[in-house]
This record gives sequence, structure tokens and C-alpha cells, in this order.
Amino acid sequence: MIFKEFGNKNNPVIIFLHGGGLSWWSLKPQIEALQKDYFIVTPIIDGHGDDWDNTFISIKKSAEQVICYIKNNCNGKVFAICGLSIGAQIVVEILSEECDITENAVIESALVYPMKISTKLIVPMYNLCYGLIKRKWYSKLQAKTLNVPEELFESYYKDSSRMTKHSLINMTKSNGNYPMPQTLCNTKAKTLILVGERELSIMKKSAKLLHNTVKGSSLKILEKYGHGEISLIHTDKYIDLLKHFFESTNQ
Repeated sequence: MIFKEFGNKNNPVIIFLHGGGLSWWSLKPQIEALQKDYFIVTPIIDGHGDDWDNTFISIKKSAEQVICYIKNNCNGKVFAICGLSIGAQIVVEILSEECDITENAVIESALVYPMKISTKLIVPMYNLCYGLIKRKWYSKLQAKTLNVPEELFESYYKDSSRMTKHSLINMTKSNGNYPMPQTLCNTKAKTLILVGERELSIMKKSAKLLHNTVKGSSLKILEKYGHGEISLIHTDKYIDLLKHFFESTNQ
């Protein structure tokens, strides 16, 4: 895991965890908007982007790497941890392992209902179709599914075509089989849970379960939005949402 850092280290720390198939570049608007007031850290998850040659193992291992970074570099606690999709699942795992590691948490589109049958069907397909990830036309279809903005497509294509089959399979298994951690209810973080109205029903079901599990959490169902759409495409609205959430925390 590579930790990219932006801004003044003396400012409150916000960690942003990108979604599957993406990398730190998907967070450039957040970095630019917030690095004046916060120290921004954008880990590149194993198997992704410039860390493509470190095989992705699991959500749990990724969470442990972030926890280790926070303990070694941030005195064991940060101002906020935010994540999208598999990045949000990593946030959930961090909160479940360390109840007082962050003041605030933003969980966007985290799946916490295992889809074991679907995952078992998808993984064999990767063995057959892995070569397609290097084809631009296929990459464009994937980018559209993930709501990657057009201006970021070349970055997405470059990075997604480098992901190894082993990382891709491990990530799919870890993402699709991830269950709600029993210890999540112990977190002390003020938590905002986001999900798009147009997402799969299992994603909205997951968001509601997270909301019911984390005491005092806020749930926002984003009208007319799909998976990852607010943080990837409507970044201004996402940043405003974060600022409002952070300010309400400090009152």
C-alpha cells in the first residue's frame, strides 16, 4: 500500500480510500478542495495503480495497513476516514477493529451482505476474460459502470490494465463475501453513511444495516444517484456534504 500525502502535516488528517479499479487520481478534486485546511492522505490499495505489483489480499489486510499507518504517523487517531465501495468496506473494517481511531467516518456504498453465489459465478469468468482488461473498448464499458468521469478515463485505463489476475480475483472475493463485522457497533466515530437511490437493492439494504448498527449515525440516500456517482462525478456536492458533516461534528 502506497500512502500519498498532501498539505500541511500539522492540520487535521483526512484519509480517503478509493474504490475498486480506481486509484488516488479519482480523489484529485477532494485533495484540491481540502488540502489547505486538512492534511490529506490517499492510500493506493494493494493491486491498484502504482501499487499494482503488490497483490491485493483482503479487506482485512488493507484495513490493517491503514491502521498501522495511523498508529505510526498520526499518533493513533485521525480527524476523518472516508471510503467508496471496497474503500468503504475497508473503512468499516478499520472502525470495527479500532473503535477510537477516527473522530469522523464517511462510508459510501459499502456492501455488508455477502453475495457468495454471485461471487462464485463471477470469479471463473475472470479466468476466461482477464485478457479483456487490456482492451480499450472493454475498459470504457467498465469505466461507465464505475461512473469514472471522461477526463479520468486514460488514468483508469492505464491503471486497470496493470492489475494482475490474482489481485482482481482476490478483490472480487473479498468484496462480494464481506460480512458486517460484529464489533462495528463499538465505534465511537461520528458516522455518515451514503448510498445512491439507483444502486442495487442489496447496497441500500447494506446502508440501512450499517445505519442500524452504528449508534448515532446518519444515513443519506442520494436521490437519482448511482454507485459512486456523488464522489466521482458530482464532486462539488460531495465536498459540500463532507464540509457540512465535519462542521456539524465540531459544534
